[in-house]
Amino acid sequence: MNFNASFIFDFFLPRICPGCNSKLSVEEDSVCSDCLSSILVADEERLKTEFDKNFGPTKVIKDFYSRFVFETDKTLQQIIHTLKYNQRFKLGIYLGKIIAEGLKPKNWQIDVIVPVPIHHLKKAERGYNQSDYLAKGLSEKLNIPYSNKSIKRIKYTESQTKLKMKERALNVSNAFKVRNAGKLKGKNILIVDDVCTTGATLLECGIALYKSGASSVYACSVAIAE
Repeated sequence: MNFNASFIFDFFLPRICPGCNSKLSVEEDSVCSDCLSSILVADEERLKTEFDKNFGPTKVIKDFYSRFVFETDKTLQQIIHTLKYNQRFKLGIYLGKIIAEGLKPKNWQIDVIVPVPIHHLKKAERGYNQSDYLAKGLSEKLNIPYSNKSIKRIKYTESQTKLKMKERALNVSNAFKVRNAGKLKGKNILIVDDVCTTGATLLECGIALYKSGASSVYACSVAIAE
């Protein structure tokens, strides 16, 4: 879409920033520049600390990346809430592309991108899985295929939000099953989720993928929780 067409489109159907509810300019994509600059970026030291704490002991996840730090009651929380519950699918694609920018220098040699699945009952209630759109954005930016049918959530779990670290691990234990395992055998897989708190969900997905013959499993998210 050219500049003039975008200007006309925004005039009649203005796009709204999910972080501050202000009108986006023609140059802005999904989130306004003020909101984007206010979000805390996860530096390399923070990422290493999170990896060592959540994934290091098990050696299931080979490496991990997250773009931002999730801060309660701040801009990113509002953005992710909008993605999860307000059907802002393009926002998910946009965030996926932001993750992809940070992954490019890592040269992980990924074969396929897999979004963390939600249970079919939760998907029926919400209507969609937000991580599917994160995976789509990653796929478009990195030119790597994604599959939202590779892993199935076979256990309905309560929200992880208020659970402690050990409770989170128990909550998602054996919650995932790989479909068509032969298609993932020997592949390097990248799992994507919206927020990583303790890494329990990503870790369980990784275990299921390894049991099905994956060569290496990497993980990424929009944000890591404080």
